[in-house]
Amino acid sequence: MYHSLSDFYTSWEFEAGATSRILKNLTDESLKQEVTPNQWSLGRIAWHTVTSIKVISSQAELRFDAPDEDWSVPSSANFIAESYIKSSHEFVEALKTQWTDQTLLEQINFFGINMTKGSLLLFLSQHQTHHRGQMTILMRQAGISVPGIYGPSKEEWAQFEMAEPKQTLFDKNF
Repeated sequence: MYHSLSDFYTSWEFEAGATSRILKNLTDESLKQEVTPNQWSLGRIAWHTVTSIKVISSQAELRFDAPDEDWSVPSSANFIAESYIKSSHEFVEALKTQWTDQTLLEQINFFGINMTKGSLLLFLSQHQTHHRGQMTILMRQAGISVPGIYGPSKEEWAQFEMAEPKQTLFDKNF
């Protein structure tokens, strides 16, 4: 739960930046990547990540202009990435003008779960982190480079002049 908007803004800046980097690496062709047939595609998950900003925050009566319908997935990876950046910006601007630190303590009913608005902000951040993880797996399957989020990705080790970690079936350090 967030107790101050300032703390949330610091966290969101990092998390939204990480999500933006993931989305900017997508290609139009990669949007079709699925784990298995009839599961959400990479594009569906990416677009859901965009629209969920408004869908989730609107449950706490936060109002701003952003897409909120995720059932027609755009075919342009660039459009999805740019829509995310805009939605994230509009979301933060709405928080700055519509909420105060005291607002974070207000109780809401979020799809049958009682929580504070500060907890809802944490949920939203964790929700996008969850989908970011799904997207990175599908990106690997699609042959797309994955940017590091909480540390360097496989592709980034060389930039730090470090050897890529070795994989072993049985790690002796277990």
